[in-house]
Amino acid sequence: MVWMVNQQVTRGRRCRICGIALLCWLFFMMVTRKIPLSYRHHLFADMRNFLGVPNTLNVITNFPFLIVGVLGFVLSLGGGSFFNISLKGEVWGWLLFYGGIASVAFGSAYYHLKPDDNRAMWDTLPMMIAYSSLFSSFILERLGERIGLSCLFSLLVLAVLSTSYARTFNDLRLCMTFQLIPCIALPIMTFLFPPKYTHSGYWLWTSGVCILAKIEALADMKIYRANNYIISGHSLEHLCSAIAPVLFTVMLMHRSSRFQRLGEIKECP
Repeated sequence: MVWMVNQQVTRGRRCRICGIALLCWLFFMMVTRKIPLSYRHHLFADMRNFLGVPNTLNVITNFPFLIVGVLGFVLSLGGGSFFNISLKGEVWGWLLFYGGIASVAFGSAYYHLKPDDNRAMWDTLPMMIAYSSLFSSFILERLGERIGLSCLFSLLVLAVLSTSYARTFNDLRLCMTFQLIPCIALPIMTFLFPPKYTHSGYWLWTSGVCILAKIEALADMKIYRANNYIISGHSLEHLCSAIAPVLFTVMLMHRSSRFQRLGEIKECP
């Protein structure tokens, strides 16, 4: 009886959160203008070429994504052998996250070799997949495997649709909100829903790192000038963003289960 009441309360809370998120998205789309792709999006502060590689630093600073992504993907394949992962749904979420991170290295490097509208999609899509998988893994951990897997599928589809929408209709709003929402929602949901594992503070640290990376990207030229034209804000964004999967890798290796959820207890024989 208690389990059923808790399930109803949890389901009602989930519906309210989904409804609020949908209303916020609709409000944003109604009150904001279309944000088209422009040649300015492809003009970065540091466009130096070394050893014949165009935009060298913006290209090679993607290499850490490949290292961390491949390492995390391999460790995730081991399930609970290396990472503290107790549900199969979590394995899928983290596999797709690290796969997306590794893909960022190729997609972003390909884009920065010759930045234009056609290549921008290959820079954006891997990031969207990584964001989708990460947010779904968080939801799965806090709210349960069923809703987490549902969100994983839904968000992956939405990531592809948002990227296609941006390319087809020349409007970046969907992609921008898709990347912004997890940075805002994760810290809020960290306090709203109890963690299943220890070391949950890493979620907050990572959100802070991601926000810092976005600020560095916006201050691309200012940072480049401030450090006497050594490294640009955009290159620093790449390096700062690569810290996020490193933090998650440390979290997954050291965390432990705090309690077993009622739904999981019921499923046990």
